[in-house]
Amino acid sequence: MTAAPTAPDKSMVAAPARDRVLAQARFEAGTLLRNGEQLLVSLVLPCLALVALTLSSVPSLGAGRRVDLAVPGVIALGILSTAFTGQAIATGFDRRYGVLRLLGVSPLGRSGLLVAKALAVLVVEALQVVVIGVIGLGLGWEPHWVGVLPALLIGLLGTWTWVALALLLAGTVRAEGVLAVANLLWILLLGLGGVILPRDQLSGAASTILAFLPSSALGDGLRTAFTQGRLDLVPLVVLLVWGAVATLLASRLFRWSD
Repeated sequence: MTAAPTAPDKSMVAAPARDRVLAQARFEAGTLLRNGEQLLVSLVLPCLALVALTLSSVPSLGAGRRVDLAVPGVIALGILSTAFTGQAIATGFDRRYGVLRLLGVSPLGRSGLLVAKALAVLVVEALQVVVIGVIGLGLGWEPHWVGVLPALLIGLLGTWTWVALALLLAGTVRAEGVLAVANLLWILLLGLGGVILPRDQLSGAASTILAFLPSSALGDGLRTAFTQGRLDLVPLVVLLVWGAVATLLASRLFRWSD
C-alpha cells in the first residue's frame, strides 16, 4: 500500500509575493533609517540647511519670502539624498558583498527586490517631507496648498529619476567608486545643481545649462508648485527624459554581482 500524501511543511513554502516585497521594503527602510551616515545626509543636514537658509540673508534665493523658497529646495535635497546618494551607496555595497545576487535568486526575485527598494525610498521620503514641512511651518512657511498635487507629481518623478540614476551608478561601478562619486555629486549638486539655490540666481549660461539637469528640474518644479500653486511643464519634461534614459541604461548595464 502507498502511503497517504502528507501536507507540505508551511515553513518550506514561500510567502505570497506581496508579503515578500513588503517584508523586504521594511528591512530596506529600517536599514536606511538606522544608518547614521545616511540619516545625517538624508534628514539632519537638510533640516539644518533649512534653518540656516531661513534665518540668514545669503545666498539670495530670489524674489519672495526666504522660507517659502527654502522649504521646497530642502525637500528636493532630501529626495536627492535618499533616492540617489543613499540608494546608490547601499546598492553598491550590497552588490559587492553578493547580497543582490542571493536575493535575486530567492523567492523575492529581482523585480520584487527593486519594488521593495522603491517602496523603502518612498517611506523614508515621506518621513523627510513631514519633518521638513513641520519645521518649515514653524519657521513661517506659507505654501500654496493647491500646489500639493503638482508637487507630489514632481516629487514622484524626481524619485524615479534619481533611483534609476542610483541603480545605474551602483550597478556599473565598484562599491568604493560608488561611495566617492555619490558623495561628491551630492556636494556639487547641493551648491551648484539648482537644488537649494534657484538657477535663476546664477549667470545666464549656468542657468541655461542647469535647466536641463534633473537636480534643477526637481528643485524648480517643487518651488513653482509650492510658491505659485501650479505645475511647471519644463521640469516635468526634463525629469521624464532623464528618468526614461536612466531606466533604460540601468536595465541594460546593471550587474547583479562584481
